[in-house]
Amino acid sequence: MTDTSEKSKLLFVILNKPERLQDLMVIFVELGIKGATVLDSVGMGQILTHDVPIFAGLRGLLTGTRPQNKTLMILLTEEMIPLVVEAFEEAVGPLSEPGNGVIFAVPVEQICGMHDSDDKS
Repeated sequence: MTDTSEKSKLLFVILNKPERLQDLMVIFVELGIKGATVLDSVGMGQILTHDVPIFAGLRGLLTGTRPQNKTLMILLTEEMIPLVVEAFEEAVGPLSEPGNGVIFAVPVEQICGMHDSDDKS
């Protein structure tokens, strides 16, 4: 178990422009972020408007929906969050614009199974 006294956060980055993923990853490496989990994902609006016929008429009302997006999960310190937000907006565009993405963080109470690459034990 790893101590999380340094205010670890699990940051979720929903990237609605998957074509910008590589640019975002390069910036993350430059920031010193050593790892992120990247998941293929789709939003509820996409499922409803394409897979549920009764909601197909809503397609035009849902701005910013895309066929797919990427969800990134990054474990980092609270101090890194503003840097990640800035990097996202540099690579993708302002979070205030619909269709670019969403970022949120949740506190991490405990970490098990992570090993620092510098740790020789």
